Amino acid sequence: MDTKILLENGTNELEVLEFELGGNPYGINVAKIKEIIPYQKVTPVPNSHPSIEGIFMPRDDMITAIDLKNCLQRGVSSEGGLFIITNFNKLDIAFHVDQVRGIHRVSWEHIIKPGATVSSAEESISTGIVKIEDRLIIILDFEKIVTDINPETGLKISEISELGERTRSDVPILIAEDSILLNKLIVDSLKKAGYDNLIHVANGQDAWNIICECKENGTLKDHVQCVITDIEMPMMDGHRLTKLIKSDEATKDIPIVIFSSLVNDEMKRKGEALGANAQLSKPEIGNLVRVVDELVQ
Repeated sequence: MDTKILLENGTNELEVLEFELGGNPYGINVAKIKEIIPYQKVTPVPNSHPSIEGIFMPRDDMITAIDLKNCLQRGVSSEGGLFIITNFNKLDIAFHVDQVRGIHRVSWEHIIKPGATVSSAEESISTGIVKIEDRLIIILDFEKIVTDINPETGLKISEISELGERTRSDVPILIAEDSILLNKLIVDSLKKAGYDNLIHVANGQDAWNIICECKENGTLKDHVQCVITDIEMPMMDGHRLTKLIKSDEATKDIPIVIFSSLVNDEMKRKGEALGANAQLSKPEIGNLVRVVDELVQ
């Protein structure tokens, strides 16, 4: 199945692949998908996490297969169905699903944060919900699913300690990250690295509102001298935020760091075209601090 539908830069849209598990609709950002293949027999891994079905080699690379049904506490998948092979945070992982329904182009404005409409098991691993026709599609947080299974794939906070003794800095930095956990980890890491003047928000729209307010008040330099943004966020994504900042005479010189699990070659080209000053994959928290150091000096 061809998932390479190209989106224009900075339009605040994404492509959502809708798939099915136990008759229920779920979604994944197409930007994370490498390919979709029929289910293949896997080799079980002794003493592995209950959600790991095993490993297999569709070509020359060994890939870990994860049972999504198990992750959602919906039982265990049987043989058959499909593998959605993904790439994010520099990892190739296959997710076992029942079937694929199709691809929808949606705006981040129409994606709402999960609430009482979903169970606690799904809410904890959901980035948002979008209504397509008569059904609600839960977009799953695949990074959190993988990090819960193997914490080593998440932010490597230990890298901050390796930077050694740091001087304090009052350079104001604005952070846009919708994951509560990652938002806190980024803030804690920057504070540990010496940056005390931080504003952190849950999406690009909130970040842009702050920038516009500071611009009107003439206090931009006091509150925003660097922006760190995720790409995938409800209301407004990081690419749209980057485009707005870099297209405005008053804000175009503010350095922007895109810090996302989606930073691959194709996404880097998009970020560069929009004017991002640096782009880093999520686990590289130590590199994030080094890049911020260079940009704000």
